[in-house]
Amino acid sequence: MAIRGLLFDFDGLLIDTETPSRLAYEELYREHGHELPLDKWATLVGTIGAPFDPDAHLEELVGQPLDREGMARRLRAREHELCDLEDLRPGIEAYLAEADRLGLETAIVSSSTREWISRHLRRLGRVRGWDAIIAADGDTARAKPQPALYLEALSALGLQACEAIAFEDSLNGIRAAKGAGIFCVAVPNSITQTFALDEADLLLGSLEELPLTELLARF
Repeated sequence: MAIRGLLFDFDGLLIDTETPSRLAYEELYREHGHELPLDKWATLVGTIGAPFDPDAHLEELVGQPLDREGMARRLRAREHELCDLEDLRPGIEAYLAEADRLGLETAIVSSSTREWISRHLRRLGRVRGWDAIIAADGDTARAKPQPALYLEALSALGLQACEAIAFEDSLNGIRAAKGAGIFCVAVPNSITQTFALDEADLLLGSLEELPLTELLARF
């Protein structure tokens, strides 16, 4: 069947929010004389509710309770400051323009919150043009690597799994898309490029490597 829809992850795929998020935590850890364990941090990428709690881990390293609320405010402010410097990742603009020209459905499928997504879409002038935005909004039972969000996106767009392509940057995201039966293209960012993403159907360094028309021709 022909491809009728494109499903995009948000954090790290449309916009590289992963690098700013990790940098903010690295700065916090170093202020306390420690290094953020990158192997444990990797388990947090693309999902919510993972077992690793960076705040609790830092408290263990320091040996005393920390001001969690104060840390959260500082981290979020720093994350906003750094993320606000980020634009759409290479190739995204061309993919969205071509999808619009071809009349393809487009959706954002994310483990983040709708508020977080909307904030950045407003900043980039990209609020309009999406046929659906599916967000976990704190619901760990629906978050990736569970396929729930992708299944919801397919339902919202009226698509079968074989009529869609998912674009992801993390293993959690890839597993969610594949769990929903969707062909998945992995496009890692500077954080996830060191991860093993071979469960994806196709791995690209950037969407600029493969124009959308050439990708669609494969189907």
